Amino acid sequence: MTDLDTTAAPLAVETLLGVVPAGAQVFEAPGQGGPLERGFGGVVVGRSLRAAGLTVDPGRPAHSVHGHFLRPADAGAPTRFHVTPVRDGATVSIRQVVAEQHGKEVFLLTGSFQVPEEGWAHQLPRLDVGSVDPDGLPTPLECVAGADEAVRGWWTRLARLHPVDLRFEGELPRSAAHRGEAAPPRHRFWVRTRDPLPDDALVHRSVVAYVSDMMLLSTALAPHATMFGAPDVTAASLDHAVWFHGPLRADGWLCYEQESSWADGGRALCHGRLFEPSGRLVATVAQEAMIRRRVG
Repeated sequence: MTDLDTTAAPLAVETLLGVVPAGAQVFEAPGQGGPLERGFGGVVVGRSLRAAGLTVDPGRPAHSVHGHFLRPADAGAPTRFHVTPVRDGATVSIRQVVAEQHGKEVFLLTGSFQVPEEGWAHQLPRLDVGSVDPDGLPTPLECVAGADEAVRGWWTRLARLHPVDLRFEGELPRSAAHRGEAAPPRHRFWVRTRDPLPDDALVHRSVVAYVSDMMLLSTALAPHATMFGAPDVTAASLDHAVWFHGPLRADGWLCYEQESSWADGGRALCHGRLFEPSGRLVATVAQEAMIRRRVG
């Protein structure tokens, strides 16, 4: 996470993820403004997918993105996205995107886009929400109303940074770590954009790519009674992948299930699945990250 002026208005999706042409196969996005430091990885993932998709026929929505974080991003600096058309086949298009800041590469993405078609279909698992209504769940800020200033401040910054509405079932991530307790390496939450989005598949998938990085690393740290941003923790995403499984809307509720299946040797593996309330799986996520105990 990054530091943010908590008096600033929440950022809009287009402000955060929009890119503009800056040359042949080149796009640019401004810095996010404010006293920001290290950038949130989901922003560069979502912007890179947006840039790649703008060079592809709109009839070919993205079905996968694979990215590598090369250097920490500077959230206050502009970013240039250099798109390389790798291939345009009969039904699939491949694009490579290099994101640069200060003349150096910070992120590398490969995106694949496919003409929709019919085929065999199955899905495991299927979401079971029971009687849960995400509109009836408390917001994170409501959940921490009675918590100490550090906890309230972190969730307030999160709300300012991200143009999405979050609702959690059960205890919030990080809560056990604040008490010095370990927690299982899994949780789930509901997410949607605060404002309606246009009927543009690229916009919705770019938002989901951006959201896919939220809270994921928390699952790897929870069993060790610590959290991202703790003074004794060094953590950073190494690579990140998202597979899109069909039409979706990021301005409607999606349930994001997350877990970490493994950690050792200074690295951790995390997985995620995003479902519609109907139970349909709309995206799958995988990420490997560096997690180390800071010494000295």
